[in-house]
Amino acid sequence: MITGWADEKRSASPKQGGAAAVADDWTGRRVVVVGLARSGRAAVELLLSEGARVTATDAKPAEELAIPVDEWTSAGVRLELGGHPAGVLHGAETVVLSPGVPSDAPVVADALSRGLPVIGELELAYRLSSATWLAVTGTNGKTTTTALLGELMSRSGRRTAVAGNIGAAASGEITRVPEDGYVVAEVSSFQLDTIDTFEPRAALLLNITEDHMDRYDSFRAYAESKRRIFENQGPRDYAVLNIDDPLVAEISRLLEATVVPVSTKTEVEGGVFVRDGHMISRVRDSERTVIPVEKLGLPGPHNLANASAAAAAAIAMGVDVEAVADVLAGFRSLQHRMEPVAESGGVLYVNDSKATNVESVICALSTYDRPIVWIAGGRDKDADFGALAGLVSERVKVAVLIGEAAPKIERALRESTSFERSGSLESAVEKAAAAAAPGDVVLLSPACASFDMFRDYEDRGDRFREAVRARVSARAGAGGSGPAGEGV
Repeated sequence: MITGWADEKRSASPKQGGAAAVADDWTGRRVVVVGLARSGRAAVELLLSEGARVTATDAKPAEELAIPVDEWTSAGVRLELGGHPAGVLHGAETVVLSPGVPSDAPVVADALSRGLPVIGELELAYRLSSATWLAVTGTNGKTTTTALLGELMSRSGRRTAVAGNIGAAASGEITRVPEDGYVVAEVSSFQLDTIDTFEPRAALLLNITEDHMDRYDSFRAYAESKRRIFENQGPRDYAVLNIDDPLVAEISRLLEATVVPVSTKTEVEGGVFVRDGHMISRVRDSERTVIPVEKLGLPGPHNLANASAAAAAAIAMGVDVEAVADVLAGFRSLQHRMEPVAESGGVLYVNDSKATNVESVICALSTYDRPIVWIAGGRDKDADFGALAGLVSERVKVAVLIGEAAPKIERALRESTSFERSGSLESAVEKAAAAAAPGDVVLLSPACASFDMFRDYEDRGDRFREAVRARVSARAGAGGSGPAGEGV
């Protein structure tokens, strides 16, 4: 529990209901974009379209970046690559920070010492958008919830873009969304660290558990970043919170926005809850049955909570309950998030590469009643793997470990299950398949970042999928039980 927030409620101020109050004029403004991964690239393109004078800088050299060097330089972009030289901020009026760049990086400290405004790519996109924004954050489940909420909002009949941490950078999407449309954004703590005026019409907070302790000084600092999603909201905005999480429930008492509570454990007023196997809405002052829980397209209790939050936000925004039920029934798992890849020989292979922290793995292990062969490991984010001991002991028959964190995971869980080590994901799949019996699940749910062995979690998940499908095909060619009728 985070203490000390009881007296921190903000005073209300005039709000614009989720759309930027003033369309900024960036013509001729000298802007430095720091970090040229996906978000930074989109920021450069957006700034160029707005007539800004752009300097783009990254610690990596050009050959390691997927940027159009010739196109940008022809458009007048000044490139400073392979580091951030002392003069990179010369003449700058604003600095735009990509979420992958730590807010305590030397170039950021230099900008702040010069009195320069430092904003994130998300803030930039928000300032230049005239659409209505909805935003989703939380330690776990935010990608699935964002995609689901985007699908729900599209049922309103208005143009809807899904962007942010989920895939497409917001700066690359906002020009496609008219004033009466919606931007549904997945928002990370890193992005929230660099907001200023960002005010979503509906903001969703799903949960807060320890993550990114390699980047934050304390759990409180991380939780404070998550809380910032509500920072600029006023009474006309909606704050959708999963109050089954004690810390989220505490935050819900501090907000100026209209709180829409969500629970799968208790009945709530003005929100969404579960009763007698049905999702029930009391949003907008009337009780309606949304959908039987058994008809949800997403498995697991964590996804019931996520679906309830998305439904609550959509209903608050005016989407019809019948349309919400239709989407909830048809929506399926996203790639890399509890994604069924194949079933062969009675063994189900599941790609949960997006599970980069302990709490995500708890959700994954809790989903299946079948014995699990667990593939885990990667780059440690200062995680407490011991928190998995009970579930691993109960549900995991064998753990196959890869990556830098393998020794730490085994030390933490040595009494809970048996272990194997593997030098590659492909060999881990083979070892897991050999250990699995009909009726088992082979689950890639790493509890770690991917950067020790892979480009990102998507690369890791793609490699897992390829290895599984190669094994299924080889087994079929050798006369075993093939994929016909078994692919999922």
